[in-house]
Amino acid sequence: MNDAKEEIKSRLAVEDVVGQYVELKRAGRNLKGRSPWGVDKTPSFMVSPEKGIWHDFSANKGGDIFTFVMEVEGIGFKEALEKLGAMAGVDLTKYRGGDATVSKKKVRAKEALTLATKYYQACLVRNKPVCEYVFYKRNLNRKTVSEFKIGYAPGSGKALTNVLKKRGYSEAELETAGLLNRFKGDLFRDRMTVPFIDTTGNVIGFTARILKDGEPKYLNTPETLLFNKSKFIFGLYQAKESIRRNGFVVIVEGNMDVISSHQAGVKEAVATSGTAMTEQHLKALSKLTSDIRLAYDGDEAGIKATERAIMMAGDLGIDLTVISDYHGAKDPDELIQKDPKLWQDAVNKSIPAVDWLLNKYEENLDLSSAPGKRKYSDVALKLLSYIKDEVERASYEEKVAKKLEVSIDILRGKKERLDKKLEQAPKKFLKKPKTEFKSDKLKRLENSLLALKVYGGITKTKIPLEIPDDETRLSELELIFNREHEEFKDSDFEREAKELLVHYDAEMKKIKIKELQEKLTTLDDESEEYEKLLREINALQK
Repeated sequence: MNDAKEEIKSRLAVEDVVGQYVELKRAGRNLKGRSPWGVDKTPSFMVSPEKGIWHDFSANKGGDIFTFVMEVEGIGFKEALEKLGAMAGVDLTKYRGGDATVSKKKVRAKEALTLATKYYQACLVRNKPVCEYVFYKRNLNRKTVSEFKIGYAPGSGKALTNVLKKRGYSEAELETAGLLNRFKGDLFRDRMTVPFIDTTGNVIGFTARILKDGEPKYLNTPETLLFNKSKFIFGLYQAKESIRRNGFVVIVEGNMDVISSHQAGVKEAVATSGTAMTEQHLKALSKLTSDIRLAYDGDEAGIKATERAIMMAGDLGIDLTVISDYHGAKDPDELIQKDPKLWQDAVNKSIPAVDWLLNKYEENLDLSSAPGKRKYSDVALKLLSYIKDEVERASYEEKVAKKLEVSIDILRGKKERLDKKLEQAPKKFLKKPKTEFKSDKLKRLENSLLALKVYGGITKTKIPLEIPDDETRLSELELIFNREHEEFKDSDFEREAKELLVHYDAEMKKIKIKELQEKLTTLDDESEEYEKLLREINALQK
């Protein structure tokens, strides 16, 4: 798709794309603004219209219009290509080869789903009892109904199917869109409908709530070419601007919790629709913010969901907090119906997820009994193993030991026995390390060193980094060089390079030690390789 990418870049100016998210002001040949990730106190976001690139010095990110949209929207290249292609008026189907048939199917499915959304919206307006349910029983206002494109699927067997067939859509195309049941009739009948909207604004499916008695209460679009429940985040299209602006996201359990939360003014709410949270969900949200707040129920299912989330977040290096003060309500929707202000206050009083979970274990176990203490220590130690920071983990260990009325040495002794037991388990069942050690500090040092190597005329100091071939990357390095060294004299560049290399070597040594330590955990402590790695680690630490 390189041809399509270049065609889009030729039609869209970087300042026009970035300008939709960042207020830019002229600063010489470049433009300057505040970071869209809210991490700078003074304008540190630079755009070079001449080079077609951008760089955020506070967040240490940069690139072209594609990397910008991917970062700011929290989406992949494919979605960014589609979004920018639509913005530039580029027909991407002309650039696709072997997947042309699949692409055509997707286009037709999107068109059918868009028409279905409009049809359901029209049906809602015409049905007085359903309007009473939506506007009075669910207490939704017209703005919210319009924003989330809420509608109504008629109860008759093929109402939508017949409408779409008259518009030229085949049965096979409607099936691809996920609109048919196994009898080739309408999947959604006599239900309030809410479309699933992806991050580029396309309808890719529906969730539909039954209006009378019956099961299931909620019916979702099945997996299709467009809809993948392990990736989709409900409400993210409506929430992403608020998430970027205010720097946090709230994950609730139900789709109606999301809708009610937005109406109550907490527009950062999203949900994993009809499925448990996955690493893909967390990764997508972490691209937008590092402040992720969970608003799960305090029942057994909510506790288990929080535990799974903490484990996944630990692997990804993400800190989670939990919103827990529901004032007796069972979920955010019920709390909002009681008083929207209470929900707003609850969101601002989230507590660390580990604290919340330990409190729940304490409530559900008898810590005055030996079996209760054993179970509490088992789950607590398992949970604390996912905390990467040594100081934070030690603090929690002290807290748990105090709660159990035992010394921290006894608690750590149990942890060592559990760890040893895990090490003795067959290697094929052990989880492979996923830790990414490359730090933000190292990335900054690499950027600065490369900028000096390419544009600073460095000849005496050997910088062990390869000069990139990519023109966008080179232009970004030029922007970095101009920003970081505008006050420097040529004679200062060599000295600066030497100082940066000292910090770079120290950071590389830290990373190497961490990599070796993690590799150490997968080896038999009596093996020759284990001893070799220990010696290597000791040598690096001197």
